[in-house]
Amino acid sequence: MNAPIPTPKLNTAGPAINVQTVRSPGGVEAWLVEEHSLPLIAVDFAFDGGTSRDPENGAGSAYLVSGLLDEGAGDLDAEAFQGRMADHAISLGFDARRDDFHGQLQTLSSHRDTAFELLALALNRPRFDEDAVARVRAQIIAGLQRQAKNPEVMCRNALYAAAFPGHPYGRPEKGDVDSVSKLEASALKALTPTLLDRAGLKVVVVGDITAAELAGRLDLVFGGLPKGQERPRPVQPLPIQGLGQTHVIDLDVPQTVLRFVGPGLMWHDPGFIPASVLNHILGGSAFTSRLFMEVREKRGLAYGVSSSLMPLRESAMLVGGTATRNDRAALAMQVIREEMAKLAAEGPTEHEVEEAKRYIVGSYPLRFDTSPKIAGELLHLALRGYTPDYLARRNELFAAVTLADVKSAAERLFGNPDLLVQAVGKPAGLV
Repeated sequence: MNAPIPTPKLNTAGPAINVQTVRSPGGVEAWLVEEHSLPLIAVDFAFDGGTSRDPENGAGSAYLVSGLLDEGAGDLDAEAFQGRMADHAISLGFDARRDDFHGQLQTLSSHRDTAFELLALALNRPRFDEDAVARVRAQIIAGLQRQAKNPEVMCRNALYAAAFPGHPYGRPEKGDVDSVSKLEASALKALTPTLLDRAGLKVVVVGDITAAELAGRLDLVFGGLPKGQERPRPVQPLPIQGLGQTHVIDLDVPQTVLRFVGPGLMWHDPGFIPASVLNHILGGSAFTSRLFMEVREKRGLAYGVSSSLMPLRESAMLVGGTATRNDRAALAMQVIREEMAKLAAEGPTEHEVEEAKRYIVGSYPLRFDTSPKIAGELLHLALRGYTPDYLARRNELFAAVTLADVKSAAERLFGNPDLLVQAVGKPAGLV
């Protein structure tokens, strides 16, 4: 009899990346990864707050600001600003998310002076010219109108509105046609210093630049922004409302879009890493998860189905969903609930846990194969409150997860079967 082939030992070495902490004379801090083999510089940064700082009657304000910062700044109108970026092959962009206002800069190192100058202008001296505001606002409204009957967008917006009524998380990040139509340049100018203050600012730079040079450029770009006041992190996550309820938006389409949400875990929770392994087993793996096998492979109910952990600054969720024929929506949701209940009652198998850990650890280097990806991943860690040494510890933390740890996470997450479910379509028998 042939001896069983031994399972290869898990390689828990972290990515071979040297992260320096750089502090400018003015007190701006950044993480730096020097890489001088390519003439490129990537900058990723985020301000604390994002769309959660939108005025109550001004949903979409931060998102509109994000579209305007590179539409003219200082002495350069929109055409001149965009022209200088194009002439120097500079990529500069901004985005407003629920918990942060995000920016990215990518440039050839030979054009670094122009790139950092344009970034500094965009953040410190945005123009908000009336014609630029009108044009970008019209573009956003046109996009919102196109999405008004998109089942995926409708479902997501309705889910958040039901989960967080009266809270900024319950409003669509881009606003709606009515709210965006009322946004004016004066209000956007007044909001911008609040969006772009240095309290909670995280900066990551990767590429052909030294620590000494970066220290000076940090003050040029960020040193003149308002200091602001750092907001305390909540001790307990904001509760999700509507658990145990199912809501349906009637829409005459052949498929029902299903989205569900239940309580999750915050980043700093000791159970978060075991819960990440658990989610991979439930619905985080594209082709081997339980939901994929039960919903798609065994029953052919849907093309795709997934789940994910989504910790926010003030709350934590387990979210997931699928899309299926109207007459099979109730069955699809039943199967999803059953798989969660099985994991709560029995836990996963040892094999499932080991395979999930192997994938999570083994795929981690793929997040670090380009300078922009390195910058983005490090910024993600910084926003979670980690320090650079987490890179060396991360894979060991996942490798140390035991079957008992994952069973405990399953009991915490799925022991209470109540979910908030949102559907868009004509689902038969769902409610």
